[in-house]
Amino acid sequence: MTSIDVDLQNAVVYSIPMRSRFRGIAAREGVLIEGSHGWGEFCPFVEYDDIESIPWLQAALEQANTDWPASVRSRIPVNCTVPAVEAEKARQIVLASGCNTAKVKVADHPDSLSEDIARVEAVRDALGSGGAIRIDANCLWDVDTAVRNIKQIDAAAGGLEYVEQPCTTVEELAAVRRQVDVMIAADESIRRADDPLKVALAGAADIAIIKPGPLGGVRRSLEVAEAAGLPCVVTSTLGTSVDVAAGVALASSLPEMDYACGLHTLALLTGDVVEEATSLRPSNGFIEVPTTKPVPAPRLLEEFRQNDSARTKWWLDRLRRVSDATRV
Repeated sequence: MTSIDVDLQNAVVYSIPMRSRFRGIAAREGVLIEGSHGWGEFCPFVEYDDIESIPWLQAALEQANTDWPASVRSRIPVNCTVPAVEAEKARQIVLASGCNTAKVKVADHPDSLSEDIARVEAVRDALGSGGAIRIDANCLWDVDTAVRNIKQIDAAAGGLEYVEQPCTTVEELAAVRRQVDVMIAADESIRRADDPLKVALAGAADIAIIKPGPLGGVRRSLEVAEAAGLPCVVTSTLGTSVDVAAGVALASSLPEMDYACGLHTLALLTGDVVEEATSLRPSNGFIEVPTTKPVPAPRLLEEFRQNDSARTKWWLDRLRRVSDATRV
């Protein structure tokens, strides 16, 4: 493993409040790193240990110190993301997004099915019959629950595009896939796997969710996407425009794109470190591929700089440990 050196003196720890709690967090935190070719973002979720976080650092430094691969398209279709909110709020999120595809969080708690169905029905009402609805259970169902709930939610939705990561293991995904008519997408089974290609080899998914951060960067993600041989949906990891830019770069360089990507995630945050004019927000369901990498604005870096000294230390210590782990 090649060792990674990080300039901690110039690293900026940020904290941006979420509009609604998402993945159990009320604020998104991470570290912005400036390099020779721009800025990168190190923002592994707290459940990632130091070894699992190494690819996130590799991705951040790739972004900060190299150019992107060549683009083959100038704009990226995106889905809006609907957190586990009440039905009317879900409807308003979709209407405000301008997107024709919505990704809806489900399985927020063990007895959430009725709420999930109401949320999906509201999203269908907002999208109309021509829109696409995908749901994400974040590994929270067992096989029997997944099969039962998918069938009910699919009926309520008037048809789901796909279900993302209904269960934890590759074997469970394969079992669910055999018992439902809805396509299965793998996320955690790729980005948190020792072998991200196992899903495809096991016939456990129809679609691969590809995230450049946990896979080690845009170039590594392109290799995984090609080797998997599945249609890909590129998504961000809920970071700033710096993080989203890596997803846009990946999506713009994929040879084929059959589905909208999960890159409309800045709407989940109350702010951004990039000025609005260059912020990677979509218009009418598409993100235009920028010709240059986004650059954080000094005033916004200060506005969203982490003001809790303990949390700042926690992130910088984490960054140092992950960098040191590459030398082991």
